[in-house]
Amino acid sequence: MDRRRAVRLSAAWVVGLAAGGLWMAMDARADVWAFIDEHGQVHTAPTQLDERYRQVSSGRGVQTPAAAAPVASVPGRLGRRRGESAEAWRQRLHAAPEVRSLQPLLREAAGNTGVDPLLLTAMIAVESGFNPQATSSQGALGLMQVMPDTADRYATPSEKQRPATERLLEPRTNVLTGARVLADIARRFDRLDLVLAAWNAGEGNVRKHGGMPPINETRQHVLQVLELYWAMLQHQAAAR
Repeated sequence: MDRRRAVRLSAAWVVGLAAGGLWMAMDARADVWAFIDEHGQVHTAPTQLDERYRQVSSGRGVQTPAAAAPVASVPGRLGRRRGESAEAWRQRLHAAPEVRSLQPLLREAAGNTGVDPLLLTAMIAVESGFNPQATSSQGALGLMQVMPDTADRYATPSEKQRPATERLLEPRTNVLTGARVLADIARRFDRLDLVLAAWNAGEGNVRKHGGMPPINETRQHVLQVLELYWAMLQHQAAAR
């Protein structure tokens, strides 16, 4: 599968992740409920089938708070607030000058790699809250929280002239590097939830467990990105 096509299919994967090949048409008017089961599989449905499901999107355009999934604290002011709905978060991001100023760079990264700029936006919001100086306790850096050794593997010859710990704090280098990594992962996994899990926990963990790793942080990360990405896709579809 072509790299660009693989990542752009992610817009449909958001509502087509359930086991058994369930494939729901992408419709901004549809309600979408989701949960991750004990095997790490993401399930979606148009209604709340049981108490495990929580609402990811609403046909009325109103998102319900994701109280069931604690939100990790991120350095940036644009990280998700506890109890904040995905739609409210999207609106806050949409109005933020930091997000607006980054749009040309996101389009550049999308043009180079095929990764949807809305997906990149959701990733950055979850990873760093749009704080370009964010540093994790594990040493991940910048907007997309890229590890220096990973950055070195995906660096261009010119980028390698500078230390990864320095260049990853520059928004352009960080986002372009992160988009390359994400596009490369997408060539090996055909579901967006597993692409996101591999980004967060490593490809080895995804293969080891035959799917979503039983890591709470990873599962929360996947749902946070999917919720925000779907809210952005809804808004985009409604605006057309």
